[in-house]
Amino acid sequence: MTGRDDRAPRRPASDAGAADHRAHASGAGRGGARGGVRAGAGADSDGFLGSGESVESGESGGSRGSGGSRGSGGSGGSGGDGSRERPVVPPAEFRSYYGRPVLKPPVWEWRVPAYFFTGGLSAGAALLAAGADLTGRPALCRVCRLGGLGALLASTYLLIADLGRPERFHHMLRVAKPSSPMSVGTWILVAYSPGHGLAATAELLPAALRATLPGRLLRAAGRPAGLAAAALAPALASYTAVLLSQTAAPAWHDVRKELPFVFTGSAAASGGGLGMLLAPVAEAGPARRLGAAGAAAELVASRLIERRPGLVTTAYTTGRAHRLRQASKLLTLGGAAAALTVARRSRPAAAVAGLALLAGSVLQRFGVFEAGVASTRDPAYVVVPQRERLAAAEGERSGR
Repeated sequence: MTGRDDRAPRRPASDAGAADHRAHASGAGRGGARGGVRAGAGADSDGFLGSGESVESGESGGSRGSGGSRGSGGSGGSGGDGSRERPVVPPAEFRSYYGRPVLKPPVWEWRVPAYFFTGGLSAGAALLAAGADLTGRPALCRVCRLGGLGALLASTYLLIADLGRPERFHHMLRVAKPSSPMSVGTWILVAYSPGHGLAATAELLPAALRATLPGRLLRAAGRPAGLAAAALAPALASYTAVLLSQTAAPAWHDVRKELPFVFTGSAAASGGGLGMLLAPVAEAGPARRLGAAGAAAELVASRLIERRPGLVTTAYTTGRAHRLRQASKLLTLGGAAAALTVARRSRPAAAVAGLALLAGSVLQRFGVFEAGVASTRDPAYVVVPQRERLAAAEGERSGR
């Protein structure tokens, strides 16, 4: 009854006791305990861990004296030196620091993918309107210019609303930074808008004003303004994909080569769908061809994303992103097939095909957006590719 704590490790009383103590701690002696310390912990009769149980098996172990032994080997074989013992630590499961995401999810809301769609729709409509103007299809040119103007106004509203305060858009115009996709995209939108707006305004002139001098000048300026907007349309359709791929979201950054083709093809498909929906069948031939070509480019690029090696593909093939993109694929494929067949002869069929292409384009943008958000919430999308790159680099160094 000395008051000492029996659970504390006791200091060996002699050199022999110290040697015996070291033998128990390392599990290396042939006469040592079967339940010696393993993986940094163990038990013996001198009070280590105070339980006298093996960490591995839970059985009573350790020596009952300096030479006593329960067995001559570990649980995995006959050797007593621990070389054939079964590992007691299970494989580590992947976890992030305190279970928190490595990256912060984007703060963007639904307005951002909606902005991607409306901007792409306006670009596709401007490109189609320019072709219709040059080939003498006034009805197709008119509906594409007006539809593109409506999409442009919606796109501008969504962008400013997402910024929170309208003056922030003005502040982005104070600088031009070629290394920033946001800055470049802002200036593309600013350069594109006047030309398309002027061309669409020329289509809105009433008949009484068309014969006046201002009316004639405005109509004369409509064609070059529309052509200038069409020249900037591919940049407007694809810059949002570049913007996404420059973020830290793995599902966006890792598909930076395929994503611009997805967005550009989707923009062309939506522009063709708008023309098929609103223009007469007799003038909608370019709209049908543009819609089918854009749908093919979008589907092929989307398939390339799904077949990429690595973990990031999972963000596109699982969860809500997968469901949205599957629905987009079905609508886009169906709209393109109808555009090349029944839409050539039937006005209702052309309208349905156009709506299918438009809906497929919307779902494609929201599906890509959801994939990027999902990849920031799961730390595996960040850490696993990093480990693979480190292992590959280590393999290259060791092979030299």
